[in-house]
Amino acid sequence: MRIQKWKFCTKGLRTFRFFFAAVFFLVLIPYFLLPTLVFALDFSKKTLGNGLIVLHSEKHNLPIVMLTMIIKASPLDEPKEKAGLANLVADLLDEGTKNRKSLEISEEIEFIGASLGSGAGSDYTAITLSVLKKDIEKGFELFSDIVLNPTFPQEELDRKKERIKGSLKQREEDPSFLASRAFSKEVFGEHPYGRLVEGSVETISAITREDIVRFHSIYFIPNNAMLSVVGDITPAELDSLLKKYLGGWKLADLPEKQVNPMPEEKIRKVVKIDKNLTQANILIGHLGISRNNPDYYAVSAMNYILGGGGFSSRLVQKIRDDMGLAYDVHSYFSPGKDKGSFRAGIQTKNESANTAIAEILKQIEKIREETVSDEELSDAKAYLTGSFPRKLDTNRKIADFLATVEFYNLGEDYAEKYPSYINAVTKEDVLRVARKYLDPENFVLAVTADQKKTELKY
Repeated sequence: MRIQKWKFCTKGLRTFRFFFAAVFFLVLIPYFLLPTLVFALDFSKKTLGNGLIVLHSEKHNLPIVMLTMIIKASPLDEPKEKAGLANLVADLLDEGTKNRKSLEISEEIEFIGASLGSGAGSDYTAITLSVLKKDIEKGFELFSDIVLNPTFPQEELDRKKERIKGSLKQREEDPSFLASRAFSKEVFGEHPYGRLVEGSVETISAITREDIVRFHSIYFIPNNAMLSVVGDITPAELDSLLKKYLGGWKLADLPEKQVNPMPEEKIRKVVKIDKNLTQANILIGHLGISRNNPDYYAVSAMNYILGGGGFSSRLVQKIRDDMGLAYDVHSYFSPGKDKGSFRAGIQTKNESANTAIAEILKQIEKIREETVSDEELSDAKAYLTGSFPRKLDTNRKIADFLATVEFYNLGEDYAEKYPSYINAVTKEDVLRVARKYLDPENFVLAVTADQKKTELKY
């Protein structure tokens, strides 16, 4: 590969340095000062008579309104043999209602230039709307229609099921997908986190329209939901729209939550998936933490240093820069309503798989044995607090943020307090959580590779 080299004359270099300095002071300095300005979010919270929690942040900088509704309905609430049920319900909300057919919904949304969507994740279902202020009445009408009145037409259900099954079959050719699926299955066991949100070909085939109608009627109730509204709308305008379009949403008995026990016994297991590949796709890890765990902030700093900090992380510096074994290596915790997982991932040549795995485990052991440096912890805090404003730099992000903060019970002052939570983390905290939540002895190792060439020693 040919590398283009740039040349500067002395005058050009001085000009470049001056330009860089100007950019730094005009752009970067305000950016680093930004956290103290934007962390405190101005919003109100109230609970309607039907139990719906409403969060509202009034912003008139743009004539746009964003809605995010979270329904406490997810794979955590579906039977194992019907895996994919929550996902299908979410996918079908806008495919026909008592008032409109699927095509009519699409045409009305397109006509006003709005965006309407829905989807299920591991912990909840989200329905979102982005609409211009002038079309807010029509936007609320369509939004409430798909939440309250979906009919789940059989022909649309059949089409969705076939499309999802086709997608799952295609992903069987993706080495990273195979490793990730095997990893989750072994880490979480029978817990819903251990299966795909979409379900499997077999479980999707078993889902009926009656299952979908029942799931919607049980979980899509106002006292099992929260609505975040951000943008060019006053409290009085919002109250009027809520009364008109969601006032008829009736309070109901909350569903009994399904018990989903997490595996308690520590395991060490290796899953080998044999494929004719030049590179090994490797995942190694174990159970992690829940999102409301008080150690979340110390864990975030610890993982940034270990493998979450991009080029500054230990895994990248050692395995990528020093050893030259991979372009990318990373680690992360994926916390949820229940315990999530910790995983480190890498793609490397089949022949270097053992070396890469050994080094990952070595770095995990090291961060459990020695305190991190002042510089490492300072860099982690600077990034985690400095990047936080990017989670709140658009009205869409704010709407999503308010809803998820409410869902995970992080506190109404979470945005304001987040920097102090991170800045309070000490080197001793990092060492403590590394010893508590990292385990270099008991782990799941999933490897998709040419197994003859890797000759795994694990």
